[in-house]
Amino acid sequence: QVQLVESGGGLVQAGGSLRLSCAASGLPFSKSAVGWFRQPPGKDREFVASISAVTYYADSVKGRFTISRDNANNAVSLQMNSLEPEDTAVYYCAARDKMGVSTSIPAYDYWGQGTQVTVSS
Repeated sequence: QVQLVESGGGLVQAGGSLRLSCAASGLPFSKSAVGWFRQPPGKDREFVASISAVTYYADSVKGRFTISRDNANNAVSLQMNSLEPEDTAVYYCAARDKMGVSTSIPAYDYWGQGTQVTVSS
């Protein structure tokens, strides 16, 4: 059974930083692309970043967020700097059964439960 568990969310002031982590189990992690998505209040879920052999970012977070992976520990992190109130959302970790970054929600086979990030102005 595949499990993805996010941690690291919380409340932070604008301009601050948070680091989200995603712990994966039950899948060949080193052969899986992993992505972060977010769902702001009242809006649709949107792509944030993805990592496979390469990384890919949404324009809205490029230069502020960094995705990284630790295959030895089956974990992916999202370092978020210079946070803005517009970054407030529930952040989800997602994994694919294959390599290859994707911005598409249907491309991901497994999802975590999400972690809340709130950025105050």
